[in-house]
Amino acid sequence: MVKVLILRTGGTNCDLETEWACKLAGAKPSRIHISRITEGKVKLLDFDVLIIPGGFSYGDDLGAGKVLANELILKAKDEITLFREKKRPIIGICNGFQVLVKAGLLPFKDQYVASLVWNDSGRFEDRWVYLRVEQSISPFFKNLPEIIRFPVAHAEGKFVVKNDRVLKKIENNSQIVLRYVNAAGEIADYPYNPNGSIAGIAGICDEKGLIVGMMPHPERALLKIHEPDWHRNETDDVFSFGYQFFKNVIEYCS
Repeated sequence: MVKVLILRTGGTNCDLETEWACKLAGAKPSRIHISRITEGKVKLLDFDVLIIPGGFSYGDDLGAGKVLANELILKAKDEITLFREKKRPIIGICNGFQVLVKAGLLPFKDQYVASLVWNDSGRFEDRWVYLRVEQSISPFFKNLPEIIRFPVAHAEGKFVVKNDRVLKKIENNSQIVLRYVNAAGEIADYPYNPNGSIAGIAGICDEKGLIVGMMPHPERALLKIHEPDWHRNETDDVFSFGYQFFKNVIEYCS
């Protein structure tokens, strides 16, 4: 059975939902505190998948995800490097996406050329959004329709890059996995793009496609009854788009 390490620390608050998502997809998840990794009591390489869930790690006091990113790089870099070399997935959701970017794991290895900053609205944005699934190099978005919906809940979700050259490289490498769009699948401004992310980017992957970060929450969109208008849609389907995402990650490892 695929073993998933769900990394948590002070301020993490989406670990239980992520745990249930992994169980639903057929994996064996474990919620592990970062200190057990850094103290050597738990070995990252004993797991097949690493997921950094949403929340407000360490209160985001030094910037969203920054402290946890520093812990990973300063205290667990060798394990993270080996994990990557073994081609094991690393998934960052919301705060986890912020951690991966600020740890230099996204979009390119050991390069700090992007960030996630305050929403253009200057406030916390909490709503369901339309997302366009891009033709990316990541294997974790197969069997999903072109337009899906996940909820967002963040204050620092605006994806920015150092310069146009970085954006062009991400696009040319097919590293964009999700974009914010309107119901017709078109790039659109606020409120469809809840934070003002450049080029409507809601999620990206690394150059191998196995490290994925996204601001929307797939773990909150597992079942059809989780969707805001579920009672209006007549369908025999039980599962929603978030379930398919987690299933893809687990099947890759299987």
